[in-house]
Amino acid sequence: MAKNSISLDIDKDLYKNLETRAKKNLMSVRELASDILRRSMISYKKGNKTALKIDDALIQIFSRDKRKTRK
Repeated sequence: MAKNSISLDIDKDLYKNLETRAKKNLMSVRELASDILRRSMISYKKGNKTALKIDDALIQIFSRDKRKTRK
């Protein structure tokens, strides 16, 4: 996979928060930023929504679809 690089300007407070989160997840800040962007783009993709296929109607009524976006 070819990699491109970008430059981000972030304030000190945000960078400290990123460092803390990266340490908690055993990552570098660069890896964490890449992971955050990757996850954001996955959730951004449209047309990738598939309905749950459940045979039992009762289970379908009481089940929540966790793939919906938060408001």
